[in-house]
Amino acid sequence: MKKLALVAALSTTLLSGCIVAVSDGESEHGWVSDYNSSNWQHVQKRNRDKIASLKLGTSYHQVKDMFATPDYTELLSKDGSTYQVLYYQTNSQHSDGKVTKDECTPLVFKNDELIGYGESAMSQIR
Repeated sequence: MKKLALVAALSTTLLSGCIVAVSDGESEHGWVSDYNSSNWQHVQKRNRDKIASLKLGTSYHQVKDMFATPDYTELLSKDGSTYQVLYYQTNSQHSDGKVTKDECTPLVFKNDELIGYGESAMSQIR
């Protein structure tokens, strides 16, 4: 009986620190970490899919909650309105570990509402 109690006590102690974590790399929001270079194509496809589903007038905060941290941001005031631009990587041809603005799609907000995305939206604020 003493041997059984000793085995049980040792087993409990040895197994109490054993934790197994399994992940497919996605967060609770469904995006994959941008910093894992093996997933850059997956990240860009997911960004393109999310951008394609956006509706004009969506709030800045709703959009920010849908995506990971933007690759670039801009903020400006023009003619009494505040413009915010979020850039998300969407069209790299190869992964060199660096994301440039020309590899991103800009999301343009006027007074915290989405007014468009892409170069045509950017031309509205230039």
